Amino acid sequence: MGVPGSFPGSPGKPQDPVMDREEVDRALSRLGAEHEAIETSLLALQDHAGRRLLEGAELTGVTKDRWAATEQSITVLWAHFDAYTAALTAARELRARRRWPSPDDLAELTELLRGARVTVPGAATAGAAQLAGPARLSEQFSLEELVGRMNTLYAAALNVIVSADAVWSALPARIDLLAAELRRTLSLARSVGVRPGEHPAGDDLERITYELTQLRAQVVSDPLAFWIPDPDRSAAPGGGRPDTARYDRAARALEDARREIEAVLDVRQDAERRLMQLRDVLSRADRTLTEARQARGEVLAKIAASEVPAVSGPPTALHEQLSTAAEYRRHAQWHRLSPLLDSLEQRAEDELHRARESLTAVTAPLAVRAELRGRLDAYKAKAARHGLAEDPLLTERYDVARRMLWSAPCDLRAAEHAVLRYQQAVAEALLPPGPDSGPVDGPQGGT
Repeated sequence: MGVPGSFPGSPGKPQDPVMDREEVDRALSRLGAEHEAIETSLLALQDHAGRRLLEGAELTGVTKDRWAATEQSITVLWAHFDAYTAALTAARELRARRRWPSPDDLAELTELLRGARVTVPGAATAGAAQLAGPARLSEQFSLEELVGRMNTLYAAALNVIVSADAVWSALPARIDLLAAELRRTLSLARSVGVRPGEHPAGDDLERITYELTQLRAQVVSDPLAFWIPDPDRSAAPGGGRPDTARYDRAARALEDARREIEAVLDVRQDAERRLMQLRDVLSRADRTLTEARQARGEVLAKIAASEVPAVSGPPTALHEQLSTAAEYRRHAQWHRLSPLLDSLEQRAEDELHRARESLTAVTAPLAVRAELRGRLDAYKAKAARHGLAEDPLLTERYDVARRMLWSAPCDLRAAEHAVLRYQQAVAEALLPPGPDSGPVDGPQGGT
């Protein structure tokens, strides 16, 4: 809006001196430029995007009340402008009558340009009652006073429009972006089984969804409720900033929920890995026990006079608890799954260790027989290297030991005794003859 210039003397007072021709022409030129600036500002106000949005929106609350008052003020503003235009037109017409105005013309022009000669009806001033006091049937203004009143009305109307437009430009778009992030988070939450009523993060997401829906509806219908004026710029239209406190709280809550869901995702992936490892350990334990049972049957069939320990059955309780863990996994009950996995992992390792020990204990007789067979063959090779392969005593004792070790069932104690007798015979045969040589009690020499 235009800002009125200063006039010589005190405007509107009868004692002001009459303006001369040059002063009148300068005043008309200045008022004409001011009129053009005011008209441009009013037309821009009419076309402002914020005003069109306010006119088409379903408003509520503070914005509804202030916009109703602002629309009335804009009507008053145009009425003031029309009165200003009419007064300026009258002054221009009076000045255009003569190239050299008479003293009476100059006195009348001075009164028109400086005096309170502009009458505005009371209906046109009602919208400005809060600014200028109680409404009257009509009011008299000087042109300068009228410009001041229009400037005040224009600034108040523009402040409402600019403030609402600033909120609409800032918050709905940010809320929509946050809502898109919320939808992605909800999808992730569903994929990991985080649902309202089952996990705190699911309840948080439900509250955030409701809050964003309500917040957007309120911002669209009552933008001025989300405007914080700037005390340092209270006189400037649009001096302030959008109130983003509720949006910021929702954004922080969504970030916290997203982190919680990502933690659940990590737990799920870790749980899946641990479940796979747990199944693998139990499967190895089962295979080991199966191998031990088969080996026990073989030992009982091939080894005589040997105590073979019994082999326990599969760890049924562990498999049942593993099924329970898988059920917890399907229903995303991570708070139950993690401690159960901790317990199962240690027990599964213990079960695998027990199965291996059982296999070792069951196959011990076979290992003893294999060791005796190896020892017998080693001593036979040793005898052969020393040219004793055809020795009758060694051949007899070897055949006895071999029949025992390669027959079923094998008497390990007798077979071991036979191998020792063969070892002893080989050792004695390898001793050099001498006066003090005699029988030895056990095998000597290396293999």
